[in-house]
Amino acid sequence: MLSSASSFRNYRGVLNWCVVMLVLSNARLFLENLLRYGILVDPIQVVSLFLKDPYSWPAACLVIVSNVFIFVALYTERKLAMGSISEKVGLLIYIFNLTVILCFPMVVVLKLPSITPVGGAFTLGVYTILFLKLYSYKDVNRWCRVRTQVKYSALCFSDMYYFVFAPTLCYELNFPRSESIRMGFLLRRLFEMVVFMSVRHISYLMFFQWMVPIIRSSMKPLQEMDYSRMTERLLRLAVPNHLIWLIFFYCFFHSSMNFVAELLRFGDREFYRDWWNSETITYFWQNWNIPVHKWCLRHFYKPLLRRGAGKLLSQSAVFFASAFFHEYLVSVPLRMFRLWAFMGMMAQLPLAWFVAKFLRGNYGNAAVWLSLIIGQPIAVLMYVHDYYVTHCQDDPTITEAL
Repeated sequence: MLSSASSFRNYRGVLNWCVVMLVLSNARLFLENLLRYGILVDPIQVVSLFLKDPYSWPAACLVIVSNVFIFVALYTERKLAMGSISEKVGLLIYIFNLTVILCFPMVVVLKLPSITPVGGAFTLGVYTILFLKLYSYKDVNRWCRVRTQVKYSALCFSDMYYFVFAPTLCYELNFPRSESIRMGFLLRRLFEMVVFMSVRHISYLMFFQWMVPIIRSSMKPLQEMDYSRMTERLLRLAVPNHLIWLIFFYCFFHSSMNFVAELLRFGDREFYRDWWNSETITYFWQNWNIPVHKWCLRHFYKPLLRRGAGKLLSQSAVFFASAFFHEYLVSVPLRMFRLWAFMGMMAQLPLAWFVAKFLRGNYGNAAVWLSLIIGQPIAVLMYVHDYYVTHCQDDPTITEAL
């Protein structure tokens, strides 16, 4: 008797098999790491990532100093609103203020040895966010003066600092506000933040216990240009690096930003979209970080189009600006300029074109995931290698450890 053709559509068993195999394989790698290296996590090492001297907090001082630039922007807008200074003078003040916002912390981080790479990256991140916010503040107020003759009752410290702390980069005269704070929602986000603070310790454990030995063992293959061993180290580094990135994404974009938004009764909660379903590189960059995407669209991409720039040129300019800030946030804290982050970002342009033209559907989604999982460890290895060559090669203790 002939059997009928199978017409199954449920692949749950296959997916469960993939998950079990993934868990078992990574559990084996973790156990192998413990047996080979022992416990490498040292709480002092974790603290030293942020502070060299517990009595000196240069990064925190830099963040406090950022208030000066906020006062300058607010004072400039008040003078423009009253007509005390011309638009040209106001623009010159803004150009100076925004330029110093980028240059001042960079010079301090480069010249002050007591700032650690992590502390420097945090400080530069704060100043970069402030730069984008004040640029939007300038643009929106100028549009209001030129087009609608808006009343300037909002030019006060409370309005300014609400915008500074709000989880958005785009300024509005009247932000959407919820009627009240939902205590249940707020406590859930707070609980997630507390949990993820614990998970961050797991991230540090993964970094010191899992990634550091791999990075150390990668120095010799990189120096000898042993491509097979370099590839093996890269694949080993990809999994812990990607897990840490996913933990950071959920903790920051979902838990922390929603907590701040609820506390401020901020109404716009679209911080990300379904980037995990991206079938093109472009879709991923447009949807994984909505605040930055909205800023680029509103203050950079569309103004370029209005000035006559083509779509391709405007998209390339946005990628170029993004590459600049990635390099700024990575190279300056490490006190070296190797342009790996810049080149990695610019490489997204031809990759985005290739995926959009030749790969779609599941194939395109697989290509996006592959670029995320493999792309970041490449930059990590390049920067760590160059940092070792630049700062640590003459240190016999570090050389012996590697």
